[in-house]
Amino acid sequence: MLEDSFAEVYTKFKLHFYQEIFSRFQSREATLTAVETFCMEIILALKEPTINEFASFVHISSPNAAYKVNSLIQKGYVEKIQSPKDRREYHLRPTQKYMDYYNISSNYLQEVMDRIKNRFTPEEASQLDRMLQVVGQELMPEVALKEKD
Repeated sequence: MLEDSFAEVYTKFKLHFYQEIFSRFQSREATLTAVETFCMEIILALKEPTINEFASFVHISSPNAAYKVNSLIQKGYVEKIQSPKDRREYHLRPTQKYMDYYNISSNYLQEVMDRIKNRFTPEEASQLDRMLQVVGQELMPEVALKEKD
């Protein structure tokens, strides 16, 4: 059934990420809490949001968001970048330290994509791509993301 298949794939991506995060805890101190990890995932997905955009997206107050962001800045995972358009505005950008941490997830995604390309014909892979684009762009209107650069 489609629902079960999709849920299984989604769950496997999440579980692989969690396995890798926990295995990293063995070799170094865990510097991000679970909530901070979620905050970083959101900041990355929102593509350099302001603190207000982040707060609005997660439905928390701006002061609460600022507190969470400042903790991430102190830990070296986020930097504030002044907007070239409005010098009063700052955008949140994940640092290289976080990107190295995040690559745990993106490396596995690339590995699965390579397997898809090897397993399926180019036409089948293209059809999967088209279907995922429709799902992401049309069938999930509740979560708006900035367009790819």
